[in-house]
Amino acid sequence: MSINRRGFLGSAIAATVVTGLNAQQSQSPRGATKDGVPDGTNDATNDRNKADAAQASGHPSGSFGSGKRPIIVCANNGVNYLDGAFAFLKGGGDTLDAALRVVNGPEDDPNDDSVGLGGLPNEEGVVELDACCMHGPSRRAGSVGGVRNIKNVSLVSKAVMEHTGHVMLVGEGAERFAVAMGFPRENLLTERSRKIWLLWKEYHSNDDWWGPGLADPRWKPPLPTAAPEAELWQDRIQRLQERAAQLDIEPQFRMAAIRRVLFPPTGTIHCSALNDKGEISGCTTTSGLAFKLPGRCGDSPIIGAGCYTDQDVGSAGATGSGEENIKVAGAHTIVENLRRGMSPLDAGMDALKRIVRNYNNDMNKLKFVDMTYYVLRKDGAYAGVSLWEGYSAGNPHQIAVHDGRRRSEVTVSLFKGVSQEFPPFPVAMPEELTKDSEYVK
Repeated sequence: MSINRRGFLGSAIAATVVTGLNAQQSQSPRGATKDGVPDGTNDATNDRNKADAAQASGHPSGSFGSGKRPIIVCANNGVNYLDGAFAFLKGGGDTLDAALRVVNGPEDDPNDDSVGLGGLPNEEGVVELDACCMHGPSRRAGSVGGVRNIKNVSLVSKAVMEHTGHVMLVGEGAERFAVAMGFPRENLLTERSRKIWLLWKEYHSNDDWWGPGLADPRWKPPLPTAAPEAELWQDRIQRLQERAAQLDIEPQFRMAAIRRVLFPPTGTIHCSALNDKGEISGCTTTSGLAFKLPGRCGDSPIIGAGCYTDQDVGSAGATGSGEENIKVAGAHTIVENLRRGMSPLDAGMDALKRIVRNYNNDMNKLKFVDMTYYVLRKDGAYAGVSLWEGYSAGNPHQIAVHDGRRRSEVTVSLFKGVSQEFPPFPVAMPEELTKDSEYVK
């Protein structure tokens, strides 16, 4: 039996529409108004919801950090690189260079398939990378998109900022510029990522990313299949396991590879760094949506979407559904909210509510979307917010923080429950398949 990508993703949901959708809708957004759309007010109900959410996430005194400098805030896949970057920052290092030290770690790691070397490729099996950076003290920015054969595109974005009169270079031109600046060309497709792509290619050989997206009025949820849902899932997973073995994917990594095939990850790491003088910078880098159309750029190379820094105010960045973040200019929206006096938590929540508004609170579509924002204000106050609590139960979204103590903290979510980018399964699932989208070595 074969089933296309959209049909596959929707089949798990279609079988549970009657029972599951009502339950999903009962998980209303925090601070929703009577019509179900979250508002932006700060009434007592919303304050209680936010305080409860923050307290449940384990943040001191029910809130995020409140003004300690220096500080680095980043996506959780950068947590292992924070110690060195923080020592560099505390020792007087430049804020952008500190942030780049964090994101270069995952870029260099062939086992991290979210960015850089070993990133998951586009639908043709080619790795294409995006990145941008903003340097607060000099108020400059640089960006690159759709870059092939160059590993550290975050550094290339900095080179664009420092050595050209442009802000953004893309595609072949960006690659040639990088080579001219001394960056070596190299094959970014590792054996592990190549095998995952082959597994995806064969399993989805009758489908691709063509066709109307969620925002298109023509989009319709997939129709339910005639076969029992549990039987379908068991068949799919068994066939994928057999093919993964034939491709010689390591046994300990097979279920993680299957996870990437069934639910293509978005990748990405963002980092913002603030020193004790109040100087601030930010950067974002990614291999983009796995198995995307060639040439696709998400929010990561877009100044104001994947990253935005204003020396007078603060810095913000994003990981998640790039197309949705572009439409709300998420990072810029958050920084402007900070400028108007919102707290980091409120500023991030407001950006999430704009995504919800774009879909008129339609849970049939929003359950396929997820977003995490990383917010750092100039005084050191910070927050991490997400649209959903996580991709799967027991695996919440987290941000990584270092202000003298390195740690991971759970985000505050707008919606309760998990994104159905990872649909509910009616059969017992191996633990590895229910893990979050971060790579498993």
